Amino acid sequence: MSQETVSVAVHLMGCEYRFACRPAERDDLLEAARYLDEQMREVRDHTSKLLSLEAVAVMAALNVSNELLRQRRLSAEANTLVDRQVGDLLHKVDAVLSKAESEEL
Repeated sequence: MSQETVSVAVHLMGCEYRFACRPAERDDLLEAARYLDEQMREVRDHTSKLLSLEAVAVMAALNVSNELLRQRRLSAEANTLVDRQVGDLLHKVDAVLSKAESEEL
């Protein structure tokens, strides 16, 4: 397996940052950088324009982390619900099959 990397330039709030990544990860990195840039600009636009780039980045990171954790909770809740419903369906199928077996005897 090749560990070849490419250099990718991303722009966050007008500043260029260079990262190395595998060629297959390039598009995901660029998409993530665009999203982070949008979040950072939103923070800056809704707060004091005097905040440092570092403060804007930290606030954006906290917002993105909060969003990620909320999505993880929702996903876990959905998985629990699906597991419960599948279990209920399996129980019903087992009951029907058991009834059918006893009627055949």
